[in-house]
Amino acid sequence: MNRDELRTLSWVAAAIFAVAAGVWRPRRLHWTALGSVLLFAALNVGAGIYVLNHFEDPRWSPGGEPPLSAPSFAGTPVVGQFLGPLDAALNGVVGGVNEFLAFKRALPIAMDFLAASGWALLVSFALAILAASISFAVARRRAADFAKYRATVDVLQEELEQVKRQISSGNYAGTDPAFAPRGQLTATDSP
Repeated sequence: MNRDELRTLSWVAAAIFAVAAGVWRPRRLHWTALGSVLLFAALNVGAGIYVLNHFEDPRWSPGGEPPLSAPSFAGTPVVGQFLGPLDAALNGVVGGVNEFLAFKRALPIAMDFLAASGWALLVSFALAILAASISFAVARRRAADFAKYRATVDVLQEELEQVKRQISSGNYAGTDPAFAPRGQLTATDSP
């Protein structure tokens, strides 16, 4: 993959993750956004490391410049046979220069990926603060709702205890004739 494909891959993978996680957990979109930004940062770091590990690859050369080559002195008449070690040394130097030039061409590309990762990490810091505050607000609202439901349950339990006490004391008829046992209606309660 070339530089543009690596860049596109990191954007597409982060977008696919955001959509998939957003569909899977729609109530946690703030954490999904943070995760996709962190995935984007990780993919860019991976791309930068990949470029630096394969810096001799001709994909990172903008114009496809051919590598340098050393002239051969072994074919020189009369003294060519004595210049063989010089050829080997010169080829080693030119090989080192070629590696340096390849690294020099690959370094800005790798730094582009690492810079994109740095910006994504900066954004993720702000998103982490936002996601944590949203989660805190949601947890606080749930705790308030739970306290409200708990208070309602406590009130209902107290009313149930009062009804149980009235039933156990035999005082359940009270003023309501609907609760009086059969055969114990008074004259004022008759139809």
